[in-house]
Amino acid sequence: MSASVTWLGHATVLVEIDGTRLLTDPVIGRRVGPLVRIAPAVDGGALDRLDAVLLSHLHSDHLDLRSLRRVARTVPIIAPRPAARWLARHGFGEVRELQAGEETTTGALRVVAVPAEHAAKRWPWGPAAEAVGYVARGSRAVYFAGDTDLFDEMATLKGTVDAALLPVAGWGPTLGPGHLDARRAAEAARRISPRMAIPIHWGTLAPPRPLKRPFDPERSAREFAEFARRLAPGVEVRVLAPGQHTSF
Repeated sequence: MSASVTWLGHATVLVEIDGTRLLTDPVIGRRVGPLVRIAPAVDGGALDRLDAVLLSHLHSDHLDLRSLRRVARTVPIIAPRPAARWLARHGFGEVRELQAGEETTTGALRVVAVPAEHAAKRWPWGPAAEAVGYVARGSRAVYFAGDTDLFDEMATLKGTVDAALLPVAGWGPTLGPGHLDARRAAEAARRISPRMAIPIHWGTLAPPRPLKRPFDPERSAREFAEFARRLAPGVEVRVLAPGQHTSF
């Protein structure tokens, strides 16, 4: 069997393993709150025939209600505890809650929630749910970090995943606590030692004009690849543009 990953932008990734299709943190519209999409529009075909949607946490650039309504009206959602009640109030009935260490099955895959180091609160008035990452396991294993900083338990994944989807930047000029930049993401790759690492969470969202936008949106991905060559030379880095896919 084989697997493929299609990066649709920011933390939105179509993961296909053994015929099962998972979509992570769907943010697919032209705007998310005050932010605008600077990457190409999402190909609608990538949103068809989904088996589940994985939500890593409740921040609005990862849980966009308009995007979620487009893809998950009739698709199961896997989300961190205790998100189900809040999601139900917004019209989503089939929600499976997981906290780190718990797992569920969807299609041919086991989906395991793993820790993440990231703020829980959805601002300014939203609910709180502890951020998680996920490992989807079938004939291949894919780790989706969501949004996180480095954490000790990353070492438990060492050598157990084929592909790691690692955030390397954000949407503004700085990153606050609970995030990976290019160098720290390369350190995560060293700790996890996947066969392959794919940088995500870069080059997709930006403040609207006339506010300052990144001069070089691809810089963080290039820097990650360079840092990974030094810190994790055994890990193959594949940098995808939004909409591109790779198989393994």
